[in-house]
Amino acid sequence: MWRALFLALGIYACIFGGECLVVESYVMAGESPMTPPGQSSLFQSSTPIMANRDWRPAEWAPWSLLSTGAIVILYSITLNRGG
Repeated sequence: MWRALFLALGIYACIFGGECLVVESYVMAGESPMTPPGQSSLFQSSTPIMANRDWRPAEWAPWSLLSTGAIVILYSITLNRGG
């Protein structure tokens, strides 16, 4: 079970590192309002909230993710098959 977990985490880190190499920035949410205008509830105001968050990966992030993912993949291959 641990072997599969570490293998999956390593593959995920490699894929995300490759994406960071290709993509300049990520947009976490669009520019549309979170609540439709004119509707309000107990916990929300009637004014719409504009949710737009950009995330730019640092210059070191893609290569760090790729190398860490490769090391974790190699580690998972060397684990025992039992357990």
